[in-house]
Amino acid sequence: MRSNRREKLVASAADQAALAAWLGRLQDGSFSRAGRALRTAYPPQRQMTGPQLAGYLERRTYALASSTRPDGRAHAAPTLFSLYAEAFWLPTLGGAARLGNVRAHPWLALSILEGEHDTHAAVLAEGPAEVVATVPDEVRSITEVRNRGGSLDWATAWLRMTPQRLFSFAEVAWQGVADTS
Repeated sequence: MRSNRREKLVASAADQAALAAWLGRLQDGSFSRAGRALRTAYPPQRQMTGPQLAGYLERRTYALASSTRPDGRAHAAPTLFSLYAEAFWLPTLGGAARLGNVRAHPWLALSILEGEHDTHAAVLAEGPAEVVATVPDEVRSITEVRNRGGSLDWATAWLRMTPQRLFSFAEVAWQGVADTS
């Protein structure tokens, strides 16, 4: 039993390293394609590193999910999220407006924010999304843990968003930023 626990811890560390590497690559690619205005608003010295991104997204439980209604109007609502297999997974009620939105316009933007003024940080991710009826058991398990062990019986549908762009910003006094001076 002891070796099983150790194997899980090692796998977890490997998973964390893989997540950090993927998030870092995704962000680097996003910034390399970004326009001048975005690079000015999100200066390189304020970007989170891959490990900081992984830790931040593991610690944050909710995101603001933005989608487009079938008639073109914007829609935003908070949502629980998990990361798995290079995608964001969002459990959803069967009658939620965002399901129809994603079916009509298969794209989501997620905003994950914390703090105020010189301690604030943000991660913005966007990409194609799809409605899925079933998810891998690991996604359900991860999400239940993130939901403090609460049942996900209410989640009769899920959204899977594969980010194509990811940007982060961490202000000077944010707790996850190392002093680079």
